[in-house]
Amino acid sequence: MKKIVKYFKECYLEMKKVSWPNRQMVLQSTKIVIISTVVFALILGLVDFLLLKGIFLIF
Repeated sequence: MKKIVKYFKECYLEMKKVSWPNRQMVLQSTKIVIISTVVFALILGLVDFLLLKGIFLIF
């Protein structure tokens, strides 16, 4: 039991050392992730479409 208590105390102390991002940084990072996900989805969709069309032309 002492090890578990010690573990949680150490976790708490480590969490105090973490430098947490502010709201603006989180929103900016979220926008970047969403935009890059949409862009990559469109690119992969286009590649898939072109490969499918190419396969239908061959066969």
